[in-house]
Amino acid sequence: MQTTRRSTRTLVLGAVLTALVVVLQLLGSFIHLGPFSITLVLLPIVIGAATCGIAVSVWLGLVFGGVVLMTDAAAFYAVSVIGTVITVLAKGGLCGLAAGLVYKLFEKKNRYLAVIAAAVVCPIVNTGVFMLGCVVFFLETIKSWGLAEGFGSAAEYMFLGLAGGNFLFELGTNIVLSPVVVRLLNIRKKSL
Repeated sequence: MQTTRRSTRTLVLGAVLTALVVVLQLLGSFIHLGPFSITLVLLPIVIGAATCGIAVSVWLGLVFGGVVLMTDAAAFYAVSVIGTVITVLAKGGLCGLAAGLVYKLFEKKNRYLAVIAAAVVCPIVNTGVFMLGCVVFFLETIKSWGLAEGFGSAAEYMFLGLAGGNFLFELGTNIVLSPVVVRLLNIRKKSL
């Protein structure tokens, strides 16, 4: 009976977090820092890692990638459809995987440390895989975009113009809000 209750809880919470990922990404597509929209969905990915496990956090990352492909990837589609799909799904899935693995690694020592570590790793992997995808699939385009924006090199544009502000916003949001939300979920869980 306990296993059924736990898997039902995971399924329901995973579904709620999936809906939250879709809504937050759609809302986030209207809020821009630099040329691209900010990513608000890393928070539910970290929460999914902490409350539901690695499989759910990977799923949430892939859903995030799927929504980005439908809403916010037009500039990259024009350069390489395959490169865009690979980069966006990889950054989403891998940030979910990293958050889940890091949470699992630190969970036994301290759950809040585990949440904070997952909240730090998630945007690092998301941004890192995005930057790697830019280098592998879009470097010439990134160079021309950077020159058009007045940056001296592709690297300068990638770090300062393309991803820097978004990364800092995502990191700060995750670090501040993830432990708070997980604490609230734990309080609610104890009252049931």
